[in-house]
Amino acid sequence: MVGVVEALAILAAGFWAGMINVVVGSGTLVTFPTLLLFGYPPLVANVSNNIGLVGGGITGTVGYRHELGGRRRELRSMLPASLLGGITGAVLLLVLPDDAFRTIVPVLIAVGLGMVVWGPALQRRAARGRDAGTDSGRLSTLTRPRLATVIVGVYLLGIYGGYFGAAQGVLIVGLLSVLTSEGLQSITGLKNLLTTAVNAIAAVTFLLVSPESVDWAVVALIAVGAAVGGVVGARFGRRLPPLLMRTLIVVVGVAAIVRMLI
Repeated sequence: MVGVVEALAILAAGFWAGMINVVVGSGTLVTFPTLLLFGYPPLVANVSNNIGLVGGGITGTVGYRHELGGRRRELRSMLPASLLGGITGAVLLLVLPDDAFRTIVPVLIAVGLGMVVWGPALQRRAARGRDAGTDSGRLSTLTRPRLATVIVGVYLLGIYGGYFGAAQGVLIVGLLSVLTSEGLQSITGLKNLLTTAVNAIAAVTFLLVSPESVDWAVVALIAVGAAVGGVVGARFGRRLPPLLMRTLIVVVGVAAIVRMLI
């Protein structure tokens, strides 16, 4: 049985992860180490954490539903890529050695942070180079080659998210910041939907392929905390100016790299 202190700690970690996932990403870097601290095996901690965070992703996505309006064309392409990537990553988690992706994760996060930081400058440069009346850089008007690049990137990040998921949101924000001229709030709304889709499909894969890796007490605690945190995060995050949001992303991303290297 989960002790009272342990249960409260996991519940609190779920709340913080749900809130930070909606605003920035990297909530896994709160819940996963918490579970390891209480002695859960890494695979059980990772799988249970993934399933538990789905609820927070759903509430956060609902909170950003306004930013998702009129996105059917883009989502018809991006959602399947995320779902397929999530399934691929979840299967890899169950069949590959534990250290398979560990060495490359800090590199992926660092690349994502670089894209977040330099994204606005690259967007401005791309905007100056566009011909008047052609590709505006919005997702709805991207050229086919650039949209294909976005879809491939979303798929690859879906694999990463299905495998571990820490800072998947940071990487998606970085990718869309570089390849599109969407505003950060719009990108955040898309990020919430895509990461939630990856977590959900990975959760289904875990349940079908390796149900013995799920600790349902942990799932329930994280799910409750993350669902409430997602609501709070959506209300708080939508009021943040872009510069502050990028700063938060960088801070969390750097903290993620330091924690993983240690």
